Amino acid sequence: MKKLGQVRWAQKNGAPPLLLHTEGPPGESGVRALRARFEGGAHFSATTQQHLIYFHMSPSLQMECRMSGRRAKHEMAAGTVAISPAGIDCGADSEQSADILLIAVEPRQFALASAESDALDAELRECLSGYDESLLHAAQLLALEDAQGYPRGPLFWNEAASRFIDRLLVGHTSRPPRASRGRLGQHALRRIRDYVSAHLAEPIEVAALAALAGRSSFHFSRVFARSVGMTPHRYVVHLRLQAAIQHVRRGRMGLAEIAAETGFADQSHLSRWVRRVHGVTPSELA
Repeated sequence: MKKLGQVRWAQKNGAPPLLLHTEGPPGESGVRALRARFEGGAHFSATTQQHLIYFHMSPSLQMECRMSGRRAKHEMAAGTVAISPAGIDCGADSEQSADILLIAVEPRQFALASAESDALDAELRECLSGYDESLLHAAQLLALEDAQGYPRGPLFWNEAASRFIDRLLVGHTSRPPRASRGRLGQHALRRIRDYVSAHLAEPIEVAALAALAGRSSFHFSRVFARSVGMTPHRYVVHLRLQAAIQHVRRGRMGLAEIAAETGFADQSHLSRWVRRVHGVTPSELA
């Protein structure tokens, strides 16, 4: 049996499956691709803190699946997808060889993408078996990049990861009938985003953002992090970094000028954040 985080899997002889993957993408995309091949049979079980999306890549596969106490036996064609939101107990067993593509998505990254898509309260739905060609193609692109060691660079990976999450948001989420009292509203977030974008080069205090949401600074910070997947300070950095990268890719300004234009203390401060989030230097982003 092999345990990868809180994911446990084995093939028929009890040995771990063959894993086809690299050490992981650079930076903080919040998305990871794994390819696992099981010989003679497959066992899989998990309760994780990540959203797990599985694609069955074998031509035809008989599999018994479990999720949140529900069970179902399926004849699965290549490309069949199962979706297990974070914190859900799930598992699968088969007496046949299996080829599985697994995409793991950090809930914080999913929350941020939801916020940026004006779907702040979107919740990922469970799915024991289904088919989504667009989602499959997005997953296969991620798997190919991973297998080849990210040849097209971190920005390509991040953009491909974002497209995968966007497809999840469009086709595999639901919205609660009314907003939770403990979460930020979409209109408040839009006001905050517009304010930050208009004041990137200036100091931005949490108190000013809290006032836009009509909350105290302490309560606002907790609600914001729960809703958007990051603290207000980190969200400001996120928007500054987005703007800085756009400037870098246009190639019309030097790094020192870009740093000043987007609110970073200096060129070194900007470079540290680029390396942390994207895993490369600013010059490698162009």
